[in-house]
Amino acid sequence: MKQTTKVATPPRFEENAKFETEKSLNKIETVVTSIQTVVRHHGFRTAYGILLMALGAFSQGFVPAWSQESEAKQAQNPIARLISVPLENDFSPNTGVSKEDSYVLQMKPVVPFNLSKDWNLITRTIIPIIQTPDPAPGIDGASGLGDISLSLFLSPAKAGPIIWGAGPIVSFPTASDDILGTKKLSVGPTVVALRSQGQWLYGTLVYNAFSVAGPSDRPDVNQMLMQPFANYNLRHKWYLTSSPYVTANWVKSRNQRWTVPIGGGGGRIVHLGKLPVNIYAQLFRNVERPNGTSSWSARLQAQFLFPKK
Repeated sequence: MKQTTKVATPPRFEENAKFETEKSLNKIETVVTSIQTVVRHHGFRTAYGILLMALGAFSQGFVPAWSQESEAKQAQNPIARLISVPLENDFSPNTGVSKEDSYVLQMKPVVPFNLSKDWNLITRTIIPIIQTPDPAPGIDGASGLGDISLSLFLSPAKAGPIIWGAGPIVSFPTASDDILGTKKLSVGPTVVALRSQGQWLYGTLVYNAFSVAGPSDRPDVNQMLMQPFANYNLRHKWYLTSSPYVTANWVKSRNQRWTVPIGGGGGRIVHLGKLPVNIYAQLFRNVERPNGTSSWSARLQAQFLFPKK
């Protein structure tokens, strides 16, 4: 019988992992700066193409090393201990006074850090690139960068039956046009809780942001987002999913406050060479929505996964 020899982990492994994570963060920051410049001068589609090329370069040097948990479940867990870069495309038809289409591309890098043997810190940044038609008579539509937000989740290193994380969310007034953002610095609490049970992974992410600084002539921010999610994993890395964004703008009147989508779709883990990519598509019907918004929307996401070495 052939004997298998186990190779000991090098003593400097943790230092090397930390160094690789810092390099990855620097690459993400460079990509974000490039996106902002390209969107301003060349538009939405060109920025998207450059972003995909940047991700290809970013993936060099990462070797997939999955745990016993399935690839799909790790990808579906918003606070999993792996670096991931989701590219989420949201399409909404018949929007605004001209009833034209709107698009939002969100880059959502997630980077985990090991604080101690008991606690992890998971950072989640959302960088939106928005194309919106005329929102009201006399107000022109725009394309460009929206407000960037950063969520920090403190999560136990040893997961129990319920996996959870909690911390602050900060939204920065980075929008390149007045109608693409709030022009306010906003902060608030955010929490996520989920459970993995058999073929199911389900849970909820929620936050509420309040404006704390910004121009007095701009409306105050008091905005909630809740994202319930449910995933049923099938054979051959396929799965069914539903993850709508339920939002409430508390400063609006009751009949203009809520957006409540219902729907879902399916996805699969594929591989680009050695790089795992989680791809899914979903379709939603907005059963409650403010005036001027679409009655339905579609979402397509490609999530690039970078497991730790």
